[in-house]
Amino acid sequence: MSVDPSSLPVIFRDRKSPHRHPPKRRRSRIKRSWRYFYLRFLRLRGTPRYISRGLAFGVFAGCFPLFGLQTLIGVLLAVLFRGHKLTAAAGTWVSNPLTYVPIFAFNYKVGEFLLGFGVGKTPVTLPENWQSWTDLKESGLVFLVTLFSGCFVIGLVASILTYIISVKFIARWRKKRYGS
Repeated sequence: MSVDPSSLPVIFRDRKSPHRHPPKRRRSRIKRSWRYFYLRFLRLRGTPRYISRGLAFGVFAGCFPLFGLQTLIGVLLAVLFRGHKLTAAAGTWVSNPLTYVPIFAFNYKVGEFLLGFGVGKTPVTLPENWQSWTDLKESGLVFLVTLFSGCFVIGLVASILTYIISVKFIARWRKKRYGS
């Protein structure tokens, strides 16, 4: 007994359906999403200074080890100082799970240098007696002050550089793109 192929459902037929297109070569999702965010960044509304101000505050907030609060702090600073809120949120991405350790280790070393703990002087160490709450609290406070001092200085320098570079970049790009 022979079966007519046209009587079978489509999924059981041997021949390819004439309405199917051959698979196209597609960009990876990551590359497409980065390109989308890049183009979205370039098409933001506002003056270059307004956009760059938001980005600089985001980078400043991203230099602090306040996981989960960086975006909130960056956007809050952008609101207070009239910067672009979306670029402030994007600027906090300077610190991410791949860059946390190197950034904060560097910030800590800068804090040690600024406060005079490093370079031949007594480094900050955790106490050997973990049962002494006062010793542990005292070392932790010194550690936090050292880290946050370095974070503040590095964040300030990084945000100023980000502002200067991004103002020039956005203004140049818009002039090239729109001729104004």
